[in-house]
Amino acid sequence: MKSEAIVEYGQPLQILEGETPQPKGTEVLLKVTHCGVCHSDVHIHDGYFDMGGGNQLDVRAGRKLPFTLGHEIEGEVVATGPDAKEVEIGAHRVAYPWIGCGECPTCNRGDEHLCNKPRNLGIQVAGGYATHVLVPHPRYLLDYEGVADGLAATYMCSGLTAYGAMKKLGDISPEERVMVVGLGGVGMMGLQFAKAMFPAAPLGADVDDNKLQSAKGAGAHEVYNPKDPEAIKKVLADSNGGVPAAVDFVGSEASLKFATSIVRKGGQVIVVGLFGGGFSMPIPLFPMRALSIGGSYVGSLTETKEMMELVKAGKIDPIPVSERRLGEGSKSLDDLRKGSVMGRVVLKP
Repeated sequence: MKSEAIVEYGQPLQILEGETPQPKGTEVLLKVTHCGVCHSDVHIHDGYFDMGGGNQLDVRAGRKLPFTLGHEIEGEVVATGPDAKEVEIGAHRVAYPWIGCGECPTCNRGDEHLCNKPRNLGIQVAGGYATHVLVPHPRYLLDYEGVADGLAATYMCSGLTAYGAMKKLGDISPEERVMVVGLGGVGMMGLQFAKAMFPAAPLGADVDDNKLQSAKGAGAHEVYNPKDPEAIKKVLADSNGGVPAAVDFVGSEASLKFATSIVRKGGQVIVVGLFGGGFSMPIPLFPMRALSIGGSYVGSLTETKEMMELVKAGKIDPIPVSERRLGEGSKSLDDLRKGSVMGRVVLKP
């Protein structure tokens, strides 16, 4: 097998060759057909997250180098362990990558993605920037019949992240609109799920006018550029005092400041993005505005199945997907760093 791997943090990925793994027990071997390149891969490749104020969260522990990134994996079943049931050779599946220890209370309640001893594909164990990948059990393989090849892979992170975040908003009244902050690959997914899940079309915000135009074409009711000094006033005026909820798909100091400025009293902000930085707000404003700020991290296996039913039913418009060959992972990560990717890039071995 071939893989495009981290050999040294912060340095270009390298193509490596090795023995194709043989599945044991309940394991399933996928021949990778597509693997999405996610912005979180950038941070893992760098070896840290920016925590603001010059502080960094070191994330180099938990994996051995060389290491293969890639957690948005789509492929063909080519081999199974002796205990792997209900999966056929030749089946095309997407892999749920957010795998936990399987034994703790968190995993037992169905929240493997929040496990403190994770075994996430492409995060702690070898992922899909490769020709082959091992999946520990058939239950993590989902059918994507009716969804375009390549696009299906992206739903395992960017799609699930968007769906999981929108689900946390609960019921939104028909006269109110959710704000999607950040209209990159994940944000555009968020826009689509907001359209499908809530009565009124969502609003969108981004500092890139091209992304704003794309969002308007994709069904946003109205769009705003936070660089506009009047943007906050415009949102408050258009939403009759503020939106009920804003989902921040950027996760920067500027994006979160914008998001918290445009929600009404009793509103909520869900932070999804991992761009980095710090945030502060006077404590009395939390009770005075009855403001809630929370985080959302991908989603459970159950939520993934719910999401895929929406997708297969044709209720989610596809985002733009561009294919690149295995070997262009470093370039793709650099393009994400520069913010020049529209939609999603997928590597095709």
